[in-house]
Amino acid sequence: MCKDNNSGNNVNKIEEIPQNTFSKEDYFFMAEAINEARVARFIEEVPVGAVVVYDGKIIGRGHNLTYKGKSALKHAELMAIKEASSWMDDFRLEECTMYVTMEPCSMCAGAIINSRIDRLVVGIRDHKRGACGSNTNVCGDRSQLHFVDAEFGLMEEEALFEIQTFFRYLRQKKKNKSKK
Repeated sequence: MCKDNNSGNNVNKIEEIPQNTFSKEDYFFMAEAINEARVARFIEEVPVGAVVVYDGKIIGRGHNLTYKGKSALKHAELMAIKEASSWMDDFRLEECTMYVTMEPCSMCAGAIINSRIDRLVVGIRDHKRGACGSNTNVCGDRSQLHFVDAEFGLMEEEALFEIQTFFRYLRQKKKNKSKK
């Protein structure tokens, strides 16, 4: 849910998003974000995936490429926003929904707000770095011109599986190296 502070719509009231209200389309698009996370895992990147949807169509996809791309800016959300902005021929992604497997960091949350994404659906929370309500709340900051309340828990088990599998693999790889 997106609100404009200039409209005077209960700007100080934090709305509770009811859980388990996801549609079939939500599941479909989150599955696509999870596929992006899998791509990242297979190339040994932290498996986070994101898609941006407009009018029932994916207009932006992304997965983490920070290590392979040697850039802190190559987060899944930023990659998806960049592609969607190109498709829309505008930085404003109004009427768009982003599906992301893991709660965005503060950098990505800022980009989500600045691109005016209307809806944010998240698989798992990130209690250490999450900036959509778990650690801090950049996305839901009512003092900003634009804000969006994240909806959590869609396909949480699948998103968590990708993260856990990846870090298990890294620990095993490190353990195997130390044996040599």
